[in-house]
Amino acid sequence: MKYYFEGAEILAPFTIVSNEPMFEVDTVSLKKQRTTQDAQRWEMSFQVINADNPTDLLLSTLVDFDQTSTMIMPQLKAVYEATTANNNPITVGDKASGLNSIVLDHTHTTGLLPKGSFVKFSNHDKVYVITANVNLDSNVDVTASIYPSLVAAVPNGSYMQILDNCVITYFRDISDLRGITFSDGILSDLGTVNIVEAL
Repeated sequence: MKYYFEGAEILAPFTIVSNEPMFEVDTVSLKKQRTTQDAQRWEMSFQVINADNPTDLLLSTLVDFDQTSTMIMPQLKAVYEATTANNNPITVGDKASGLNSIVLDHTHTTGLLPKGSFVKFSNHDKVYVITANVNLDSNVDVTASIYPSLVAAVPNGSYMQILDNCVITYFRDISDLRGITFSDGILSDLGTVNIVEAL
């Protein structure tokens, strides 16, 4: 299982962070109260193998830096290996934004979609994560719990895109190196790449 950024293989360690602003206050009785604004995005940091295509990588840091790009959303190794779902599941019923579960058609897809799977829906770009195992080898439609809550309505008959079909749309972080480092005149390095999900 390998993942790529701008054609260069991504290396471990690899960081996936859920950025969900949270506010906390202490009451007079010292109880903690926390609240969020229901906004969330994925942020990732990683390095890539010394590039065979340094020209393309250099240009990717300079040209259209303010534009979005896409890549396959990396799955956790254990999750990837446990996934036996044979198709992108199809949703059942119209689901409004703000919900944290969705119903999947049991007649279209079989197999297991394990918790921790990153998924998205065919009608919008947001990436979600499955929070409980979804057994699609059922005789009835099944409910999949997701995080975060839906940011857009999902109409009946939409595809839940899984594994390599789950593509994240992102911006490069503006703190990233806008250039490339050559270690010996041949091997090149982008340094740490930081990307943020484009919402």
